[in-house]
Amino acid sequence: MSENTASQNEPKALPRVSPATDILEREDGFYVYMDIPGVRRGDLSIDINENELTVTGRALQGAAEKESFLEVQFGPGEYVRAVSLSDRVDRERITASLKDGVLTLHLPRLEKLAPRRIPVLSA
Repeated sequence: MSENTASQNEPKALPRVSPATDILEREDGFYVYMDIPGVRRGDLSIDINENELTVTGRALQGAAEKESFLEVQFGPGEYVRAVSLSDRVDRERITASLKDGVLTLHLPRLEKLAPRRIPVLSA
């Protein structure tokens, strides 16, 4: 097999981009909005490793047969974005939804512990 044939059969690496992201703080926590056009739920992963939340998504749409792109701004590609997590985020209650090419993450605040008095027991 020649080098040309081998390189033609190997999948091309997708361009990697950081999605446009807005992060808002509200009373109930933080909201992260990411533009990830063309990414389907099955091609999206959200992982937490220590104090970092990483979003990875693949958009695989391309030109159909007998079509060619004249300009590509959100064609096939891989979106990758890491967000640092505050110690105030309740990692067990993070939620994510995907609608119309926008990923919405809700990072709820840890609930404040109410002050309490510890009783002293007699020995």
